[in-house]
Amino acid sequence: MSLIFKTLKRNSFVFFFFIHSVATAQVYQPRSVVGILGAFGEEVKLLVEAMDKPKTKKIHGMTFVTGTLRGQKVVVAETGIGKVNASMTTTLLLSHFRPKQVLFTGIAGGLNPALNPGDIVIGKEVGHHDYNWTTFNKVQARQTLDPIGQRMNPAFFPADSLLMTLVQKASAKLSLEAIGGRTPSVVVGRIVTGDVFVSSEKLVETLRADFQADATEMEGAAVAQVCFQQRVPHLVIRSLSDKADAKARETMLSFLKTAARNSARLTMQVLEEMPR
Repeated sequence: MSLIFKTLKRNSFVFFFFIHSVATAQVYQPRSVVGILGAFGEEVKLLVEAMDKPKTKKIHGMTFVTGTLRGQKVVVAETGIGKVNASMTTTLLLSHFRPKQVLFTGIAGGLNPALNPGDIVIGKEVGHHDYNWTTFNKVQARQTLDPIGQRMNPAFFPADSLLMTLVQKASAKLSLEAIGGRTPSVVVGRIVTGDVFVSSEKLVETLRADFQADATEMEGAAVAQVCFQQRVPHLVIRSLSDKADAKARETMLSFLKTAARNSARLTMQVLEEMPR
């Protein structure tokens, strides 16, 4: 009887440990670090240069830089261009660093005719413009499917309300670099994402009509979807480098660096608004 009791006791302990491990693995437990992402070098360069005691870590070939920025512990990474690259880097960021919040900073093309290169769009909500599928019930859907529980995601991923409050406070205190002889404005709007560099007036009209979007880019919704599905607060900040028209490439190359710096500066100002 004594041997049987000991065996049952040991097995019960193993079973409890297994259940506890599975349960805790499914609960996101953030650390006191803010994740900051940008698609390419110019979008994250200013952030890395401004960090105190930066340390570089390679994870599956991707570079993550940790340190302190404007009084906050941060980890900064360049995702690469496009939704797959953005999703991959965001997943690595969440799994290895457990950030309490994720900010995405960078440039975008303008869709709202009232906006001009240099203006910043704070993404109140972000969605895919190139995602469309037919359900098994033959219903057209733009919503992505969350594999966790097979739940339908919203068509547009909402930004975290606290981060929205902080970024609006930050923008009121910030002086932005002029672009094209004018001081940029900061607006709250809708951003759409797709794996295409938009440089067509016709496509601009379509995206504006179909989504009522203010800006378009190639990573934001992918980052937002990963964060949304993992219940991580996020915010996308985009500084317009062009108007996504036939001259988009030429305009972008002219204004890219200044637009990227302005977005990075607003991101750093958000960090200053965060509680210590």
